[in-house]
Amino acid sequence: MRAVIELKDVWKIYSAGENKFAALKGINLSVFQKEFLAIMGPSGSGKSTMLSSVGALDTPTKGMIYLDGKNILHLTESELAQLRNKKIGFVFQAFNLINSLTALENVALPMIFNGISRDERIKRAGTLLDEVGLSHKKRSFPNQLSGGEKQRVAIARSLANDPEVILADEPTGNLDSKTGAGILALLKNLNKQEGKTLIIVTHDSSIAKEADRIAHLGDGSLIRIEQKR
Repeated sequence: MRAVIELKDVWKIYSAGENKFAALKGINLSVFQKEFLAIMGPSGSGKSTMLSSVGALDTPTKGMIYLDGKNILHLTESELAQLRNKKIGFVFQAFNLINSLTALENVALPMIFNGISRDERIKRAGTLLDEVGLSHKKRSFPNQLSGGEKQRVAIARSLANDPEVILADEPTGNLDSKTGAGILALLKNLNKQEGKTLIIVTHDSSIAKEADRIAHLGDGSLIRIEQKR
């Protein structure tokens, strides 16, 4: 099976004056095509830092990260932006929607940077909102949506440029259990039915048990990989 993402001896060290803190300590991990990987660990274990590094939102202090065989640490900022926009879809706990834009406009936004025409952007955004069950909320603004609806918009937005990889950081963390279960089902469907590689950071064992593998982190280190199926 093809490795879509590879982390090789990845470290992230933060400095505050003379003090240094290692958020990641020599992480080695491969994530495979169409895999559902959960990342678990207590607060401060490095989960979100690892996800940000994989998504090229944060730069490791040392080590190598490969996405589709390209070492992302050797790319320019412009090349990284293109990579993030085309290859990776992000879903965040806090939704990160733009309040002044409608649901339709939020979903269409990433397509602007790919040079897609306005008519095509609107058409695709509408289709994606249909697919996540929000055909009746296309003209609604974020402050008119429930938490679950906001997260569905965020998921639709993450799919705007048909990425190969979806990175989700505590995607159900701000939702009640029933709504969270619906969001998880939607993400699992993208993985199993559409073949998206899915990486979810979570502290919820009920979410992690649905994954193919679980990467357990502790104090910045990869403690073990749990094979689920």
